[in-house]
Amino acid sequence: MIRAKTEPTEIVIDLTGPQGNAFYLIGTAKRLAKDVLGYDRNRWAAVEKDMMSHGYEHLVQTFDTLFGDFIILER
Repeated sequence: MIRAKTEPTEIVIDLTGPQGNAFYLIGTAKRLAKDVLGYDRNRWAAVEKDMMSHGYEHLVQTFDTLFGDFIILER
């Protein structure tokens, strides 16, 4: 069966794959903060500092808190 191409309804990041590394998550968060949430440079700098201050699990939890409505994280 051939069907018409559909747009994905959700964005998923596999934390066990290459997209799960801290640098990818921070880059994605930066783009979303600017483009979706409208954060200015100072507000993003505060979020980035917090994300990087307590290790990987804190980064993931902060990412999920801020962007969980837009992106699904999987382990």
